[in-house]
Amino acid sequence: CSYLLIGFWYEKGKDGIGNAVAGKKAFVTNRIGDFGFLIAMFLIFGMAGSLQFDEVFHWVEQHGMTQVGVISAITLFMLLGATGKSAQLPLFVWLPDAMAGPTPVSALIHAATMVTAGIYMIARSAPLFEVAETTANLVAVVGAATALFAATIAVGQYDIKRVLAYSTISQLGFMMAAVGLGAYVAGIFHLVTHAFFKALLFLSSGSVIQGVEHGHHHAAHGETHGDEAHFDQQDMRNMGGLRSRMKITYWVYLIGSLALAGLPPLAGFFSKDEILADASMENMLVYGLLAVAAFLTAFYMGRQILMVFFGEPRSEAAAHAVENPPVMTIPLMILAGLSVLGGALNLPGYHALTDWLGHTFQHAHATEFNFQVAGLSVLLALLAITLSYVLYGRKPLVKGQSDPLRKILGPIFVGMENKWWVDELYALLFIRPYIFLAGFLADVIDWRFWHDWFHDKVLGAAYRNGSRWLAQAFDLRVIDGAANGLATLTKGAATRLSVLQSGYVRNYALAIVVGGVLVISYFIFG
Repeated sequence: CSYLLIGFWYEKGKDGIGNAVAGKKAFVTNRIGDFGFLIAMFLIFGMAGSLQFDEVFHWVEQHGMTQVGVISAITLFMLLGATGKSAQLPLFVWLPDAMAGPTPVSALIHAATMVTAGIYMIARSAPLFEVAETTANLVAVVGAATALFAATIAVGQYDIKRVLAYSTISQLGFMMAAVGLGAYVAGIFHLVTHAFFKALLFLSSGSVIQGVEHGHHHAAHGETHGDEAHFDQQDMRNMGGLRSRMKITYWVYLIGSLALAGLPPLAGFFSKDEILADASMENMLVYGLLAVAAFLTAFYMGRQILMVFFGEPRSEAAAHAVENPPVMTIPLMILAGLSVLGGALNLPGYHALTDWLGHTFQHAHATEFNFQVAGLSVLLALLAITLSYVLYGRKPLVKGQSDPLRKILGPIFVGMENKWWVDELYALLFIRPYIFLAGFLADVIDWRFWHDWFHDKVLGAAYRNGSRWLAQAFDLRVIDGAANGLATLTKGAATRLSVLQSGYVRNYALAIVVGGVLVISYFIFG
């Protein structure tokens, strides 16, 4: 379903098939992860004889200490599956392109559907990962590295939805790191709160895009055309000044951005800081990576808010943008309320979510509120927002102006802007060799071997020789012989039967008399 929704507008995009390619990319990438899932399931069934969680966990309790190697292999394959489903390194490349679908689809995919499956699967399989401690540590490191890596890419993006897409990958990294550290409640808590404000942000971005597109159509019918022939309504460089024209969208977008940045008292503050608190106690490397990722998160969301809503309009479309009707803004206000109040699910001292998850996770526990970690997190977020204001708010961008970060970071920003060339690297290492191999197999194996040699020479020669034999031997001797023999037999039978037809009446009378005598004798003596 997700793949079909991603490619819903299959005729749009690059070369008229870009969105269809995005759907195929998501499908193929997830098949790699699913391969890991399947191998893990086969191993579990082979060892435990069941795929039921309770039976598998019972087997782990009995044989866990003696089957560490097997359990480690199982968890490694499960991690491979999770990296595909939850878009973690190295299988994260499909999720940014998933925004090719309609914006409500993006909101669903990035907030609450397939991307959460890998996180939940690892959390639900906690007894396995508690035995395989090495794999659990690897899960945490993969999650933290993904969080930081995706955050750096988000800093260099201009597409409003693509920034949010990479923020999703980054936040999924936070959740993955949490479950890898054994902080299952913190990971699931952030999964729930993230669904609130990420759905809000994606739907709000759709509201922005709709408003700018309306402004573009309005400008296109006016006398002045400041935009180029090809106008990208999702490019933040074509926006600016929308705060005064789309007030509701601005306020709900601001709430979602601050929640994602982790500022109190919004939902993201409580869930993200619970992850950071657990990381600070369990693994300082993971904590350091997540802290830097949190700083970059606040920065790129501040950058996005300032580029979209502040300053002067940088296009005629932005200057004529209009707010959307209540049918679009009311759901945004509801999600904004959840983004504010969602932290109440697991407030310090009131662990409702922990108690609820205790029925599912055997080792569900809530971390006590760490004021030092929380204070440092808020300080980093405020510093990042201040830095974004210095670069993008104090002197707002004007049309055609280069990004201030490009001058400051130089080639580093170019790498961020080009997504560190990961797609190009995968194309070089995997896609092009695969296409070359496919072309080789098609040309050499399929065409030259199968078609030219086997089909034309082997099968063709066999067909011709068989046809010749059938024509000369079978057709002439069997078919024609049967027909001619039947004709000869018929002719001979006719010749012999013609003897009985002498033409003399006395012979016919004699035959009648003899026949009558035989019939009468049969009735008398028979």
